[in-house]
Amino acid sequence: MFFASDNAGPVHPQIMERIVAANAGYAMPYGKDPIMDDVTKGIRTAFEAPEAAVYLVATGTAANALALATYCQPWQTIFCSEVAHIQEDECNAPEFYTGSAKLTVIPTADKMTPEGLAAAIEPRAPTDVHSAQRGPVSITQVTERGSVYSLEELRALTAIAKSYDLPVHLDGARFANAMMALGCTAAEMTWKSNVDVVSFGGTKNGCMGVEAVVFFDPEKAWEFELRRKRGAHLFSKHRFLSAQMAGYLQDDLWKQTARQANDNATYLVAGLRTAGAEFLHEPQANMVFPRFPRSVHRKLTAAGAKYYVWKGSLDGADDKMIGARLVCDWSISRADIDTFLSHF
Repeated sequence: MFFASDNAGPVHPQIMERIVAANAGYAMPYGKDPIMDDVTKGIRTAFEAPEAAVYLVATGTAANALALATYCQPWQTIFCSEVAHIQEDECNAPEFYTGSAKLTVIPTADKMTPEGLAAAIEPRAPTDVHSAQRGPVSITQVTERGSVYSLEELRALTAIAKSYDLPVHLDGARFANAMMALGCTAAEMTWKSNVDVVSFGGTKNGCMGVEAVVFFDPEKAWEFELRRKRGAHLFSKHRFLSAQMAGYLQDDLWKQTARQANDNATYLVAGLRTAGAEFLHEPQANMVFPRFPRSVHRKLTAAGAKYYVWKGSLDGADDKMIGARLVCDWSISRADIDTFLSHF
């Protein structure tokens, strides 16, 4: 009954097999291994972007921070939602890697709106030497509240960014989950929606630890390479990153595992609704935020269920409705979900 995070699940066997296979013999270091050539081709194909520049790092924080640093000067500001992953969960890494560029957070309980984004950008007059200058817009997809921006919502946000001539970064730690939820293509959710760079996540979706940074305009490629090296995120034995991403792309495994995770969440949500749970945010992908009585939280905790109690405590009246954050990965079994639900 492990619903704490999709970071905590096992590595998919197909990916593990590719890592083991990569361990034979010798391969050139620092991304010059032949597996990386296949990865670049595979990602370009998946994104319908034959000129895209593709790089690998081991963590989502590195992917986001280095990608944003490539598009942001120290005197600029990055626009993001108040609950963006780069705001809530990255310990000021974007600020560190950009040389102390600030984040301008747009107040919201979940998704950014075009109106909110425009209202945040407009006061940053480019002629005011005393103000942080306008910088990139960063969008978290899936959001940290489990929601998915529709293509129309994405394009409305990027239209605002482009009206101010600002680049757009998509934080895609759960990129595949969002794409499968929308039933769209990778291209439609990125460059066809005016996204300039995407962090294409693998770790949360079956990999051991690998994320791809994909630039749709290769003009920034060399700068990213330098920043990756200077930031200590260029692996010597890079082939083990390449092998993971190659296994992830093989036979569209990345779509399969995302679909499994989303389907597991859909099954869980149906059971929670039957049990009378309420939802803080409408479930759309593999992360859900139900509310149910404190007495049920206590039973689940005693039974060994792992998840995050959301803005509440286990101390107090039994009938008090307390929130939870539950995340399904590709590997959790329906039996485990049924066991969880049996405690309601």
